[in-house]
Amino acid sequence: MISFLSQLKQRNKLFFYYGLFSFIGCFIMMMLYQQQPFIVAGANAWAKPFKFFLSIAVLCWTMGWLLHELNEPKKVRMYTIMSVVMMTIELVIITWQAANGRLSHFNQSTPLYGALYALMGVAILTFTCWTAYITFLFFKLKSDTITPNYLLSIQLGLLFFVIFSFEGGVMSAFNKHTIGGNDGSPGIPLLGWSYYLGDLRVAHFFGIHSLQVLPLMGAYFTTSKKQVWLFGILYFILVSMMLLQAFLKVPFIEKAL
Repeated sequence: MISFLSQLKQRNKLFFYYGLFSFIGCFIMMMLYQQQPFIVAGANAWAKPFKFFLSIAVLCWTMGWLLHELNEPKKVRMYTIMSVVMMTIELVIITWQAANGRLSHFNQSTPLYGALYALMGVAILTFTCWTAYITFLFFKLKSDTITPNYLLSIQLGLLFFVIFSFEGGVMSAFNKHTIGGNDGSPGIPLLGWSYYLGDLRVAHFFGIHSLQVLPLMGAYFTTSKKQVWLFGILYFILVSMMLLQAFLKVPFIEKAL
């Protein structure tokens, strides 16, 4: 682990430290989750900032590791700075709204809160579009320092990440994440995925974390590009079925009434 962290710091110092900051923020949010149980829309208000701090921490360290393979230091630095700025906008708004017992997402109850929600949308759209460009650069990459199956797994992981990041726009269009009813129904602890309704967050979660799943599979569990393609296609089908399940108003995990 120490060796991994040392290499990560060398590969991308800014992403390393911002990931570390986010892990610390995640720990603080968990403490607040346990000690200050504000309930917003049926869930603990600190659950959302906890999940975002954790997700951003993992994202930073993942991208910090993978971007080293591009050998495009200027473009990587610009992307890293942009990402940190956009993620900071997200975290500040989400945490501030939670601290005041308010929703951050889908909150258009006042012009200010609507503007903050729109600003978050601009931030995540900017990040996703720039990540799509990074994905394009990886698909152009010809590398003799990593195996072809590992490179393909990175390319597919990034591609699926971008696709299912844009799925967040579907939730914005509906102004909610549940299908078949309103947000706030009982759900899986901490994750909040509804026990009784379709929930678009499920496919979004598994889709964006293809960024970790596929490269790990490509690096440690495959020996050919054919195996990566097979796993990648099956993974994409699985996540797409989760999305279809949500649109059919079927919960990911159903709990008897």
